[in-house]
Amino acid sequence: MSAHGNAERPNILWLTCEDIGPDLGCYGDDYADTPNLDALAGRGMRYNNAWSNAPVCAPARTCIITGMYAPANGAEHMRSHVHAPAIVRTYPELLREAGYYCSNNSKEDYNIAKPGRVWDDSSGDAHWRNRADGQPFFAIFNYTVTHESGIRKKPHELQHDPADAPVPPYHPDVPEVRRDWAQYYDTITAMDAQVGERLAQLEEDGLAEDTIVFFYGDHGSGMPGHKRCARNAGLHVPLIVHVPEKFAHLAPEDYTEGGATDRLAGFVDLGPTVLSLAGVEPPATMHGRALMGEYEAPPRRYLFGFRGRMDERYDCVRCVRDERYVYIRNYMPHLPMGQHVRYMFETETTRVWHDLWQQGELNEVQSFFWEQRPPEELYDLEEDPHETRNLADSSDHAEVLERMRRITRENALAIRDLGFLPEPQIHQRAEGSTPWEAGHDGERYPMSRIMAAAELASSLDHGATRDLIEAFDDSDAAVRYWAAMGLMMLGDRAVRQGHARLRNALEDEEPSVRIAAAEALARYGGTGDVHLAMPVLVALADAVKQGPYVALMALNAIDRVGDRARPWADEISALPEADPSLDDRVQYGIPAILEKIIADLQA
Repeated sequence: MSAHGNAERPNILWLTCEDIGPDLGCYGDDYADTPNLDALAGRGMRYNNAWSNAPVCAPARTCIITGMYAPANGAEHMRSHVHAPAIVRTYPELLREAGYYCSNNSKEDYNIAKPGRVWDDSSGDAHWRNRADGQPFFAIFNYTVTHESGIRKKPHELQHDPADAPVPPYHPDVPEVRRDWAQYYDTITAMDAQVGERLAQLEEDGLAEDTIVFFYGDHGSGMPGHKRCARNAGLHVPLIVHVPEKFAHLAPEDYTEGGATDRLAGFVDLGPTVLSLAGVEPPATMHGRALMGEYEAPPRRYLFGFRGRMDERYDCVRCVRDERYVYIRNYMPHLPMGQHVRYMFETETTRVWHDLWQQGELNEVQSFFWEQRPPEELYDLEEDPHETRNLADSSDHAEVLERMRRITRENALAIRDLGFLPEPQIHQRAEGSTPWEAGHDGERYPMSRIMAAAELASSLDHGATRDLIEAFDDSDAAVRYWAAMGLMMLGDRAVRQGHARLRNALEDEEPSVRIAAAEALARYGGTGDVHLAMPVLVALADAVKQGPYVALMALNAIDRVGDRARPWADEISALPEADPSLDDRVQYGIPAILEKIIADLQA
């Protein structure tokens, strides 16, 4: 993996921003005002099909820094914290070993612990200007003005006219939504100016002809229905690459100045790409494929995405797209895409959209975000770019559905996707090693069996009830967890059929099994079941005694129990918000969900 000879190597500059889709003038958006990025695209190349692998920042950045899908490291959950084995190398480490000066200005937010020194400088002062004379550099500048929080920043004088805002069909066309869309585009204009200043700095330093420049966003826009959503709206990002003439030999074959490519590009590809440009062979552990450079790989046929825990809310979604279709597999379809995430509800569009849904004033497309999902979704992005017509039941698309379903399953098995484990079990099974090592150990993680249980449980097929009941006899706790989840997702009738097994599961040795069984009984059982199940959930919701991941799972279950939890309001109100001995990062979702539960029970 050594750099090639003494040949001159390019500098590499990444200009990144947060929470935007390809909403730029150069991508054909005539509402956008982005002269600097349009000019960069005019002398570079746009990627029309670039995907973040996760629809929220921390897991997306984890994919970038490792060149690996985060679920392979157990790092899919927002602001979790896991360790990786020494075999997993980050791309800045490898660049530094090859002689590059690596600076990051300045956001990191990785879900994976850094293995010692990764950057030469990662701070608000990081800059290529701090390198040694003649040293090639890799530099990142990350612009935060476009972050979700900027949409709701007040006071703000709008530059874009809300009357002209491009409101998608799944959003209600009301003044509040139009204003938020307009302000979102204002933040993009502000970011574009910052990009222009940095590019001017590169020119001032006489480095423009020596530097390959990338621009991209870290996932889809910060508007609800985009960020946090594992679908094209949440994963599609702009990616612009400029290769100066001096390094034309490193550009991909389809590179054309001012042009565009339909080549599929994912975030796991970014690390291998910069290594390849620097003459460093990407390690075999990386899932990504170099898009250009000495070690350019053949174009990929598919892009993969995922959704795990979003702040305080659990979910399990896997998705895949080719050049035309996107397929989404919901392993917790009983939960709406629009679960109540406190931070998301700070945006006015979220609150107005939710209120109109509760009032019954939305059409079917606009209501989808707030309602139970189907286990599978399939969308034709050519005919339906807003993903509003689910083709999963279309006989004309049966072959496409089966192909995408198969590809999703094959990728999960190939990377040893740990997302089919409840979050506490990821850490339990990795004790004494790392999640990656546990995931590659067939005894600790019998993945095929667990994944099959997850698929059965989430099928919402009442014909699977008997098999789910029998799965309570499995020796693996994750299979038993999915057995309880399956009965709970099917609802009242299945819970009655599996009543005895669910009651027995309240004493299972594994907390996640007890939580799933208790939620099923508390929501769909009789009064006696509620009085058995709620004490189990309340006891497991203690973050100090049970740890943050078990507690957060239990609190999510209590929240879904709703009014039936009211007799335990005082005990719930007395629960600790955090374990003072632990880092806030791994437990920051607990106060948010506790606050909501208590407010709802007191209402």
